Formats: sequence, structure tokens, C-alpha cells
Amino acid sequence: MKKTLRALSSLAFMAVLIAAPACADEVKAGDLVITQAWSRATPGGAKIGGGYLTIANNGTTADRLVGGTSDIASKVEVHEMSMDNGVMKMRPVEGGLTIDPGKTVKLAPSGYHLMIMDLKAPLKQGEKVPVTLNFEKAGKVSIVLDVEGIGAMGPAAAGTSPGQMDMKKTPDHSGMKM
Repeated sequence: MKKTLRALSSLAFMAVLIAAPACADEVKAGDLVITQAWSRATPGGAKIGGGYLTIANNGTTADRLVGGTSDIASKVEVHEMSMDNGVMKMRPVEGGLTIDPGKTVKLAPSGYHLMIMDLKAPLKQGEKVPVTLNFEKAGKVSIVLDVEGIGAMGPAAAGTSPGQMDMKKTPDHSGMKM
């Protein structure tokens, strides 16, 4: 009985150790839960970068992301990218981005995103960039953006290196002529 109890205790402790890193990038602010905060590396001399994350509102009232701050830049704004008759348009989101109750909003390339302006230095792959988000109701919320490779489309998938494609999910183009 003692051996079984000791084994179960050891397993439970190991589960906590393994699960801890998965929860590390989850930030809670009131009813908001922020996950998957990341950015792309920027080339030397670049003055702007992007920030991407997911915000879930588990509450009963809406909140609004109105901007942010960071020591690495002079300004952090919420922007939206869209296509209009084949022309890409990017603009600040006037009044902030609403996160309705019970909804999740994903800030990602080619959509809503944080525009990190007047960078003081390039963002380098592997860095962790602190940013403070400003919400209308939740107030100031500190997060960390994990910097992925230039051109990354999201946080590195489990089992792949940062910036490496998961070839199992890539369509087969073996019959394609070059």
C-alpha cells in the first residue's frame, strides 16, 4: 500500500512539473485569459514589429484592448490589416479592440495585431520581449512575447524547431513541375 501511494505521489509531482511550463505563458487579468503571446524577429534597422496573442473573455461584460507600452519601443498600438479589392490596408483600431463576454479574439498576422513602433533595437529570434497591455476594464497587464523567426506564422509547433515547417502538414507537391 505504501509503495502504491508513494508511486502515485511521485506521478502526481511529475505531472505538476511537466504541466507548469504549459501554464507559464497563460496570463490572467480579471476575466481575461491571454495565451500564445509571440512576435516575429525583425531585420536590422527595422523600426516596427508585430505582436500576436489570443485573448479569451470568460466574464459577463465586454472589455477593450486599447493599446500598450514596452521599453523596446516608443509606442504599441492595436492595428487591423485587411484586403480591399486586392489592396492590403493597415490601420489603427479606433477606440480599441472589443473582447465580448464568452468570446475569444486572436491577434495574428494578416488580421488584428499589436503594432510595435519605433523599435530601439531589432527583435531577435529566441528573445523574450516584455509588453504591458492596456485594457479599458482589466487595466494594465504584463505579458511576454516569445520572438519567433522572421516570417513565422505562429509559435513553434511542438516537435519542430523555431521557424521549421511541420512537413507532415504540408500538401504533397511531388507531381508539381518547376
